[in-house]
Amino acid sequence: MGAPARILIVDDEPHVRGMLAATLDRQGYLTIQAASNAEAFDLIDRQHFDLVLTDMVMRDGNGIGLLDRLHIHQPHTPVVMVTAIQDISVAISAMRKGAYDYLLKPFERDQLLSTVRRALDHRQTLQENESYQQNLEQIVQARTELLHQAIVDLERSYDITLEALGDALDLKDSETEGHSKRVTAYTIALARAMGIGSDGIKVIARGAFLHDIGKMAIPDAILRKPGKLTLAEQTQMREHCERGYNILRKIPFLNEAAEIVYAHQEHFDGSGYPRGIRGNAIPIGARIFAIADTLDAITSDRPYRGAKSFDVARLEILRCSGTQFDPAAVEVFLKIPNELWIELRTEITGQAPSFVTLQTHSVPTPAS
Repeated sequence: MGAPARILIVDDEPHVRGMLAATLDRQGYLTIQAASNAEAFDLIDRQHFDLVLTDMVMRDGNGIGLLDRLHIHQPHTPVVMVTAIQDISVAISAMRKGAYDYLLKPFERDQLLSTVRRALDHRQTLQENESYQQNLEQIVQARTELLHQAIVDLERSYDITLEALGDALDLKDSETEGHSKRVTAYTIALARAMGIGSDGIKVIARGAFLHDIGKMAIPDAILRKPGKLTLAEQTQMREHCERGYNILRKIPFLNEAAEIVYAHQEHFDGSGYPRGIRGNAIPIGARIFAIADTLDAITSDRPYRGAKSFDVARLEILRCSGTQFDPAAVEVFLKIPNELWIELRTEITGQAPSFVTLQTHSVPTPAS
């Protein structure tokens, strides 16, 4: 176990300080007391605290000054204001300035402990986010865990229905299986980095894996044509988005995934197809998938050219930010090092030859 959380209690009423300290001490926290703003300022300048509980109004000032001081010296330390009902407007004003929460006197023991736990959890989250943003090298070193989690989410999203649909598509296009698995893994990794929860990732994974399911309805002469398609053939090929949507929307648990399939060729600026929708009108899963799809397309062999590097793909995705791609998703993508994509591609392509083995295969993944 780590060291107990250090909590500074600031109040000019001794019995209030004592009650707060006794309650928190019994929960294993380490409390330090200050009877005034001045005393609290001195402690903050010399010591580190995980949380500050401060009275809103005291004889030598209010909690706003203490809040400002903490923002300078300990910016990640959450502040909970303790206030009487008549001072609630001041407490709300303090929250607008950065206080985490407030407690109204008199308060229950459970209410106090719940607020303290949430504030400490909030502080830990802030620290983890700053570490992620400021230390990319450490994130690269932790790529094993992140890659593992991406694959776990990918495996959980696969089921018998997806495999049956995927097998049907493989009969039409022998290259689809490898591409679908890679692009689904890339999509999951990027969705996780964007903070999307597990339920949302399951939907996005299904949409990513089945994005080309509508090609089952495209004639083989067009789908497998080695040369350039005519304008009429291109028009017919573009129907695969709507055809895929119409296939999947009839399956209840794939309803949401169907929307991703429908929109996976849309562009952020509205220049895509089939509907020409733009911006946030495009489902977030489709916006994430568009980046993953381009990443795989550029780094994979094609009949008309060889695979290019992940650096080339990164530059192309950056170039198309705001036009083809959602700039917010591109910004997150650019923070993920190439090593993660390379390792993920190697694991998917080199060690998961079939859909079933991919479901049970364990591959290391990035930690956020």
